[in-house]
Amino acid sequence: LSAVWLTHDPEYPENLPAAPLVRYGWTPRGELAAVYDRSGKQVRSFTYDDKYRGRMVAHHRAGRPEIRYRYDSDGRVTEQLNPAGLSYTYQYEKDRITITDSLDRREVLHTQGEGGLKRVVKKEHADGSVTQSQFDAVGRLKAQTDAAGRTTEYSPDVVTGLITRITTPDGRASAFYYNHHSQLTSATGPDGLELRREYDESGRLIQETAHNGDITRYRYDNPHSDLPCATEDATGSRKTMTWSRYGQLLTVTDCSGYVTRYDHDRFGQMTAVHREEGLSQYRAYDSRGQLIAVKDTQGHETRYEYNAAGDLTAVIAPDGSRNGTQYDAWGKPVRTTQGGLTRSMEYDAAGRVIRLTSENGSHTTFR
Repeated sequence: LSAVWLTHDPEYPENLPAAPLVRYGWTPRGELAAVYDRSGKQVRSFTYDDKYRGRMVAHHRAGRPEIRYRYDSDGRVTEQLNPAGLSYTYQYEKDRITITDSLDRREVLHTQGEGGLKRVVKKEHADGSVTQSQFDAVGRLKAQTDAAGRTTEYSPDVVTGLITRITTPDGRASAFYYNHHSQLTSATGPDGLELRREYDESGRLIQETAHNGDITRYRYDNPHSDLPCATEDATGSRKTMTWSRYGQLLTVTDCSGYVTRYDHDRFGQMTAVHREEGLSQYRAYDSRGQLIAVKDTQGHETRYEYNAAGDLTAVIAPDGSRNGTQYDAWGKPVRTTQGGLTRSMEYDAAGRVIRLTSENGSHTTFR
């Protein structure tokens, strides 16, 4: 697969995009090497081991540092190298994996089972605390014990695996019931209050009774749609909706008869909201699908700017005032400016704030 093209669109039959929606690049060995979005920008790249086909040794996201991996002779990851951030080493033993970060903090995962049924049953955290989990014979969670020794129990249905009962450490229980389509029909909390749901023959929700007894009803005018055309709440207030063939909300009519209309572009992005009395809001997007402008009926426009990684870097208000944010390599804000006042942050290797300089120039350090 080298590209995905939109070749037929009933909503826009004469206006098909000239470029593919997504494009892929491959190595001579058939490994995925790059992903390009609909604007043609490369958003992902992958590097592989020369000796072992399919073994990824590096991954890069646009605007972010490259992450690299090392492996042992069994093909298991032994190192994850993150420039300007925490790196990790992995040590494997029988039923035990030790993870150590570049700050020498260690976590140990204890496992049970084999193959697809292997589960983490005990975790030793870097702060010395321990959490534990219990599973049944087919790998479903039965109980979790937190660092304080408090255990929460889960009771899955033998056939479906759906949770039918949850018992908290204080012995309080919640029960859950389902129909033969595995849809929730009733949930009773520790206080005895019940939530109930009813469905039609197509499995669509038609009525929900809240814990306080309030009833909400749902109506459908299309036998092939899961989207309701109307809802009615406990007060009798009725709201109607219409949808596009793609499931996009087109109109909402409230109980007073006021209509709100929504416009969308061919990519499903909302481009306009039209309210009563001629009040509208318009939205514009760039070729990557990022919101770049919002304009109201009076022509007041707010604009947005982004960096290569897609982080929001600036908001320009209708009066021309500019609020901006600068980021480090990992997308953490290091400098924000609002109303002409600037705040800056510094981080340690673990991504924690260690120094904050406020708008008045005062400094706060964290240890």
